[in-house]
Amino acid sequence: MPCVADWLNNPFSIVQGIFAQNVPNSDWEKKVTEYFKEKLKENNATNWVPSLNDVPVHYLKPNSLVKFRCMVQDMFDPEFYMGVYETVDPNTNARVLHFGKYRDVAECGPQQEIDLNSTQTVTSERQTFYCVPVPGESAWVKEAYISANQARVSPSTSYTPSRHKRSYEEDEDMDLHPSKQKEQHMGSGGDIHGCVEPKRLETEASAGHHLISPNCSPPLDLNFPLPGEKGPACLVKVYESWDSFKVNDVLEVYGILSVDPVLSIVNNEERDSSALDPMECMDTAEEQRVHSPPASLVPRIHVILAQKLQHINPLLPACLNEEESKTFVSNFMSELSPVRAELLGFLTHALLGDSLAAEYLILHLISTVYARRDVLPLGKFTVNLSGCPRNSIFTEHIYRIIQQLVPASYRLQMTIENMNHSRFIPHKDYAANRLVSGVLQLASNTSLVVDETQLEQGQLDTTGVHNVTALGNLITWQKVDYDFSYHQMEFPCNINVLITSEGRSLLPSDCQVHLQPQIIPPNMEEYMNSLLTAVLPSVLNKFRIYLSLLRLLDYSISDEVTKAVEEDFVEMRKNDPESITADDLHRTLLVARFLSLSAGQTTLSRERWLRAKQLEALRKARLQQQTCVNGNEL
Repeated sequence: MPCVADWLNNPFSIVQGIFAQNVPNSDWEKKVTEYFKEKLKENNATNWVPSLNDVPVHYLKPNSLVKFRCMVQDMFDPEFYMGVYETVDPNTNARVLHFGKYRDVAECGPQQEIDLNSTQTVTSERQTFYCVPVPGESAWVKEAYISANQARVSPSTSYTPSRHKRSYEEDEDMDLHPSKQKEQHMGSGGDIHGCVEPKRLETEASAGHHLISPNCSPPLDLNFPLPGEKGPACLVKVYESWDSFKVNDVLEVYGILSVDPVLSIVNNEERDSSALDPMECMDTAEEQRVHSPPASLVPRIHVILAQKLQHINPLLPACLNEEESKTFVSNFMSELSPVRAELLGFLTHALLGDSLAAEYLILHLISTVYARRDVLPLGKFTVNLSGCPRNSIFTEHIYRIIQQLVPASYRLQMTIENMNHSRFIPHKDYAANRLVSGVLQLASNTSLVVDETQLEQGQLDTTGVHNVTALGNLITWQKVDYDFSYHQMEFPCNINVLITSEGRSLLPSDCQVHLQPQIIPPNMEEYMNSLLTAVLPSVLNKFRIYLSLLRLLDYSISDEVTKAVEEDFVEMRKNDPESITADDLHRTLLVARFLSLSAGQTTLSRERWLRAKQLEALRKARLQQQTCVNGNEL
């Protein structure tokens, strides 16, 4: 740990120093970015930076450096600000230059006024993103990030170290009972920032969907895509290269935390004045409320550095292209075979002894859209696991196991009630000028488990029909058409969809696998729980690395193998022209692709092609057998 890290606790002092040395050159901005980039490269320095994902905002020091792992839920209009401005002392006429970058409110000394007509003033532009925690992020991901940070937390930040160990979920009770908070923390520090004002604490509410803002206006909807999500929403102000980020991107941002109470006062005053003179302000009161919420509830982060994340698995290096990461990858690949065998055994037990279904589940979990040809997404592999017991806790437990393996997931219970009343498709609210989120606004590589075993007889209303159509489009085209009232806007996505159903699913899928249980446990709950407790945490971590890593590998087919596959397909068509179609070839190639990757091979071999054909033959034979038993198509 460096000496009292000013760059961590008081980044403004660093920015001020660089600004003072380099004005009037415009280089100072680039130098600030370079300075922090170098600092964060030192000895795991990123772990010293407190994270808004882990620490409640009222325990973080205002104007300190923080980080936030988030998804861009919405983009607001760009805003102008004073990048450089000049203040003047009316008594002495002394002039001082200030920077406005990374600030919400212009700073001015006690005897100074801002000279709005100064020739030194520089007007700049910044982009505001409305960001939320990654929807459906697994508990093990959160815990791993917290423990990585906890070990190296900076003692000079204002929250007390013991509080750092309590995450948002655990903090909820304290937030709901602020009197407990005050008793616990009244003696928490000599630093002026350490003493959180009791009044501000009392306005903190639970980190759920709705928060009551201090001016007693209607509850503030934090606009999380999934119900029951916790954590902070943030207004992330980006100063450079904002064009490279888009809605639904997952980012890690490092920036200066702004929770200035003045922001709430300014916004309330603006609201009051615009109510008196509607012509004075073009924004509606609703738009002001949404775009300028109280900073204590929706803090601002002024971004110094931001990067788009390839993945959110904390067990993997953030960027796999670096030299150190390549060593990690090659070491893991050398022990891939036993990991795959153990994972296959684990999933076979979870699927009640069905090893074929377990094979296909592995292929599904490492599938990803690797390219798009015109409108066709290549690499999607939606599996319909049919034959699941109806209204049983089996599907719930399968989801719990998937939750333990992948970084982000969501279980969508396909009931008539949910279909008719849930908001699946994000839509534009023009009164508030914001994108209202929906269940299908998910980050790339999220696992979506659609539980069709919950479906009962009933009538779908208009909303229900739209929701089912949206789900079908997501599966087939890997896109969601967001509703902008006057038009639809396509948002491409990359979501792994697993459908569990009793018979064949109502929804489209790339591959139907009929479950054939070999074990019928007398107590399903006990059986599934013992499965998870029996697997060692170190083994579970290997499964997690395995599934995330294989998604990121490149894959190719040599000309020689391509020719052999074509010849094989022609031969198969000759022998059985009725049952072998172009769709069968496409599916078998997909199975061969993921089968090769699951064994750590980045090219297709003859052996893997034959194994893919064998798996497909077994799967089809099983479906055929089921059709004969039931006398109708599944």
